[in-house]
This record gives sequence, C-alpha cells and structure tokens, in this order.
Amino acid sequence: MNIIVCIKQVPNTNEVKINQETGTLIRDGVPSIINPDDKNAIEAALQLREINGGKVTVISMGPPQAKEALKEAYAMGADEVYLVSDKAFGGSDTWATATVLAAVIKKIGNYDIIFCGRQAIDGDTAQVGPEIAEFLDIPQVTYAKYIEDKGKNFVITRKTEGADYIIETSKPVLITAIQDLNKPRYPQVKRIFEVYASNDIVKTWTSEDIPVDLTQIGLKGSPTNVYSSFVPTKEKHSEIIDGTDKNEKAEKLLDKLKAAGVI
Repeated sequence: MNIIVCIKQVPNTNEVKINQETGTLIRDGVPSIINPDDKNAIEAALQLREINGGKVTVISMGPPQAKEALKEAYAMGADEVYLVSDKAFGGSDTWATATVLAAVIKKIGNYDIIFCGRQAIDGDTAQVGPEIAEFLDIPQVTYAKYIEDKGKNFVITRKTEGADYIIETSKPVLITAIQDLNKPRYPQVKRIFEVYASNDIVKTWTSEDIPVDLTQIGLKGSPTNVYSSFVPTKEKHSEIIDGTDKNEKAEKLLDKLKAAGVI
C-alpha cells in the first residue's frame, strides 16, 4: 500500500504574537512544530503500512526551515520525505497551496490513500485537504476518527458535532485526520541520528520540478487574501458582593446573574 501524507510546519500558537501595525504574525523567535492533526495523519499512515506493507511518503510545502518538520516525520517512520519550496509559492492561499500539493502528488503517483490533518492551527480553514481531493478527482472523507481497511475499500467513521457517520469508499481516497483517530508515536532514536547525519534524506523540489501552472500559485495566483488579523482584547472585571450572611450574598449574586442574562 502506497500512502502519501501532507503536513505543515506551523508556529506554536501558544506563543504567537501579532504585529499590531502590519497585522501579520511575528514568527521570529517562535518555535515551530508539526501541525498537531498532521501528526495524527502520519501515525495513521504508519499503522496502515505496518498492517499492509508498502511505503509512506510525507510531503510539505513551505520555507527551507520546514525541513525540520519533515525530519521529524522521517524519524517517526516515514520512508520518503519531500519539501516543496520556492519563492514562487510565497503568499499562496489554500487554493494555490492545494494546487501545488496536488501537482506534487500527481508526480509521485501510484498512491492508494492520501492523509492530511483536519486543519492547521495557524489558519484553521480545513480547506487544503478537500481541495487536493477535488484537484485529483478522488473521493474524500474528512474528520476521520476510525479507519478500517476492507481490501478494495475503506470503511471510515466520520465524527461530527451531532453524530458519527460510517462511510465506505473506494481507493484511492483522501482522508483528513482528527486527534481522536490515534496517538502519534515518538520519533525513533536511531532514525533521529540517521536523519541528522545525512543531507540527502529530505528531498527538495522547486516550481521547476513539478507540473504546475505558475499563474495559479503564489500571491498573484491566490483568489483569496487576508484583509486583516488581530489579537482579541481580553478584559476581566470583578465585583465583591457584600451581605450580612451567606444567604444574602447568594441572593444578591443570583439577582446579578439574572440581570446579566447568565441564568
């Protein structure tokens, strides 16, 4: 079974700050990580390979430093890792990003399943995975919490807020993973040493290496753009409720909660 996983290196959003003048993320000094849902996607791919054999290929589109995310994916157990990096990709929205990744997948070819994380924590759009499936003209199942391989087909449990859905789909198929799907494994010490001892494990492709229309990628090829971004202002207010005893204080508290529409 040949499996492709698309991952993204993202800033650790617990430490992200926004430049109030430009409205852009301040990435300097902020540690980067593999997008959490993408780790679940990697784990799902590795588990399927352990059962069926085959190969797991992990790809990522991003700047040169995204190699670190791919090195971690290799240390987890991936067979091949590819970085797609080029200044021509800069400013790509989800549509342009999916265009590039679909072109990469077409070039790799011969796949049974594509995994993506449900969504990236820096954008939260959940659009790239489904768009890749549309560009490749293959079935897609999002928000997967359980996957059963039936040979020619997959049976997937899809989680939603209201209920779980059982979906059977043919191969090839694109699946987006959520954290309920599994618990990602730790990287292997042996493979950590291997990936940092070699300069050839992470293969890098540019726009010249993939069959992509340059007018459909990058900032100019993106049909959407971010108008503005900001950090919500957090305000806290407190009030001391006086009373002669606890019953009176409780009654006053209830009155205030009712007036505020809380109860």
